[in-house]
Amino acid sequence: MKRVRLSSKVRRAFPGSSRGFVLIEALIAIALIGIVVVAILGALSTTSKTVSLADERTTAESLARMQMEYIKGQGYNSTGSLLTLPTYQKIGNIPQGYSIWSVASNSSTIVISANIVGIPWDSQNNKPAGKDDGLQKIALVIKHKDPANQDKIIYTFVNTNPYWANGANITLEAYKVNR
Repeated sequence: MKRVRLSSKVRRAFPGSSRGFVLIEALIAIALIGIVVVAILGALSTTSKTVSLADERTTAESLARMQMEYIKGQGYNSTGSLLTLPTYQKIGNIPQGYSIWSVASNSSTIVISANIVGIPWDSQNNKPAGKDDGLQKIALVIKHKDPANQDKIIYTFVNTNPYWANGANITLEAYKVNR
């Protein structure tokens, strides 16, 4: 068999007598691969958390909108004043871990009940009215249990009206008009 000789250009491009990797080069290559793998796993973890949070917020907003549409379909309850608030039924089949609450007008306390409350509303002054004149404001808060089984409020929209529930943050608000 004939032996192949490398040209002088090729010999100058690869000087030295080494014909493979040495231990140091192998360790550096393994360390670089490890750094890349750790970065990829960190990105996957962050992406997973972001997708989970987006799903949670989407479900909460969908529940709030479904509840508002359900309330719009119910008859207007005009029995309301600030002392006796009109109530509307909640939707059924709420996903496990989620709950729908409504906000009272005179405190930041969230009303826990089987029903949603409507607040008689004065549209001229943009604050709760003393009696029902055919317009009610309804505010919803959607809560979700976190991994530690604690209620976590999911904020979608923020209330900035100082007359409404002492500035409580709420997820969705709408008006129900007597027609």
